[in-house]
Amino acid sequence: MAGPSLLIKKRLIILLVSFSILITALIVRLAWIQIFKGDWYQKEAYQQQTRGRDISPKRGKIYDRNGKELAISASVEKVIINPQQVRDSDMSDEAIAGDMAVMLDMDSETILKKVKKRSSYEVIKRKISKDTGDKIREWCKKNDIAGVYIDEDTKRFYPNRNLAAHVLGFTGDDNQGLDGIEAIMDAYLKGIPGKILSETDARGRELPIKEEKHIGVQDGANVVLTIDETIQYFAQKALEKAIDDNKLMNGASAIVMDPRNGDILALVSKPDFDLNDPWGAPPGEDPNTWNGRTKEGIQKLQKTVWRNKAVVDTYEPGSTFKAITSAAGLEEGAVTPDTQTSDFPISVQGHTIYCWRRGREHGNETFRQGVYFSCNPVFVKVSQSLGPKKFFDYVRAFGFYDRTEISLPGEAKSIMFKNPKEIDMAVSSFGQRFQITPLQLISSYTAIANGGKLMKPRIVKEITDSEGNIIERFEPEVVRNVISKKTSDTLREILEGVVSEGTGKNAYISGYHVAGKTGTSETTIKDRYIASFSSFAPADNPVICVLVVLDYPKGPFGHQGGVIAAPVAKSILEDTLEYLGVEKRYTEKDKEMMTEQVFVPDIRGKSIAEARKVLSAAQFDLKFKVEGEGYNNDTVVVDQTPKPGISLNKKSVVILYTYKPKQQKMIKIPDVRNKTIDEATQTLNKLGLNIKVNGDGVAFGQEYEPGAEVEKGDVINVDFRHPDTE
Repeated sequence: MAGPSLLIKKRLIILLVSFSILITALIVRLAWIQIFKGDWYQKEAYQQQTRGRDISPKRGKIYDRNGKELAISASVEKVIINPQQVRDSDMSDEAIAGDMAVMLDMDSETILKKVKKRSSYEVIKRKISKDTGDKIREWCKKNDIAGVYIDEDTKRFYPNRNLAAHVLGFTGDDNQGLDGIEAIMDAYLKGIPGKILSETDARGRELPIKEEKHIGVQDGANVVLTIDETIQYFAQKALEKAIDDNKLMNGASAIVMDPRNGDILALVSKPDFDLNDPWGAPPGEDPNTWNGRTKEGIQKLQKTVWRNKAVVDTYEPGSTFKAITSAAGLEEGAVTPDTQTSDFPISVQGHTIYCWRRGREHGNETFRQGVYFSCNPVFVKVSQSLGPKKFFDYVRAFGFYDRTEISLPGEAKSIMFKNPKEIDMAVSSFGQRFQITPLQLISSYTAIANGGKLMKPRIVKEITDSEGNIIERFEPEVVRNVISKKTSDTLREILEGVVSEGTGKNAYISGYHVAGKTGTSETTIKDRYIASFSSFAPADNPVICVLVVLDYPKGPFGHQGGVIAAPVAKSILEDTLEYLGVEKRYTEKDKEMMTEQVFVPDIRGKSIAEARKVLSAAQFDLKFKVEGEGYNNDTVVVDQTPKPGISLNKKSVVILYTYKPKQQKMIKIPDVRNKTIDEATQTLNKLGLNIKVNGDGVAFGQEYEPGAEVEKGDVINVDFRHPDTE
């Protein structure tokens, strides 16, 4: 009996030990799940039992320096589905996709693929109008379809379309910044999304009895730029006219900068694009066949309309760089304004360097005159007196070896000589054979204009919240002191003479003392030139710097910077200075020019004898012709052309009518191009036409083509320019 009993005991012990081990293992496993992995399983269970739909935050606004809205976010909606719930409806998948495609203006196959997916969250379409969202809601209610959600969304909108396109940049479908300020300041602008949470079963379907939980959205902060919307418009308008007038083949750029603090007041690059449709067809592409979202389309856009030429393009600055050579020479005492020099050809390492007026050199002249007339050999001599090391030390000090670090994407690095020889220094002295960005050049001019301090370009002024409270401020930054105030004062005065007496005459503005330097440079492409003009005003107390760069002109006015770029800068300078309220201070030359302009008096209702006295008086000095029959000194003037209040040059012609003309007499306009102001005035006056003189020099363009007909007495706008400029 002992044998079997012992066997049973052994079996019971083994069974007890086995159960003990199993229970211990279960306890250990339970402890592992509950204690060590509890948080993880809790999160997994929560995610399985809940579904979250994102609520898009409202992207922060972008303002100009005066608080004008440049980029805003409008409230729209988006359509989201839970495919597993949608498929539980009585309608077929194909019918659901077809109905939604009609309401959303989409391809039904695209929607059908999402309806059939084994997922619980699919975005059908973003950025739909509230009206479209309401149609979807009604359709769901009518057809008892669950799992379709119309949630809040935002859409980026740019009120001024292409204004400051390359500064602002644009956003993608998910409201993420893709270019410009939108990309650089995305962390501030984008905000934090909210969520709508709901309970679901194991298959991802929402429970019949549910309670949605909303996690609040945090809207983005606002970005305030240094850009002035009005000045940006002035610069854009001037460039658009320049492109048409000069048939530019490769666009243009313009920058307006405050030299006192480095603020960018305007930055324009052409060609540009509509910010509300950044993927639209660029010039030369058929909008009907264009697809800007393909790889090839994006590459095309990046090379054309998205390209910010003022920041990402490099070019040879040409003679605009002579201001830098001048600054170095004056600072080091290598020259003074009255140093005697000449523009005769000079030989450097076997290369002969000529003045741009080859064969018509000015000969012996002072350094001041050498700058006025932009004589290349003069600047070669200045660089030689400095030597390569010192010369290129100044080039580096003015910032041409470094990026400006402006808050815009893609800034290019300059292309400079690595181990410059004497010939490299010689050609560099007048801005050839190295490349910089327009932004680097205009930044260097801040040091010339403000007393010697090189300013870092500032385009973001501050970050604010929805209440306008400042979150973060970006202060002006001085990079370094480059030249002394004395050198700055001297050079400003010389550069003012460039505009009043030298190659920059086409930028002269009566009442404003403009200083600047013309530039014309060749490229590696035959007959492709880049014309530029860099300037600041008023010369003795500058408040703005303006740079204009015109790429590949093929128009009737040639390719010289002094001829085609200076008038563009003049337009921007004049509009901006008037807008800023800068007081005009007229020189004696200005006053003489002003006395030649008069406003036409009203002589209607007066007798011809009275009209003669008024028009011939010293303050008017206008000629007149009478139209009518059988008139005498007592005949009353019934009508006149031009009308009262129009500004004319003295000795212009006023037509007096002794009757009310039903139809004015028509005159064919002559060709006055290439005539002086006096010659053009006489030609038009003989025909009974008047002239509005724009500029100085010889006639480069006229308002109407020769042969066009206008009414007798009409005023014809004629543009005059000095053609013999660099």
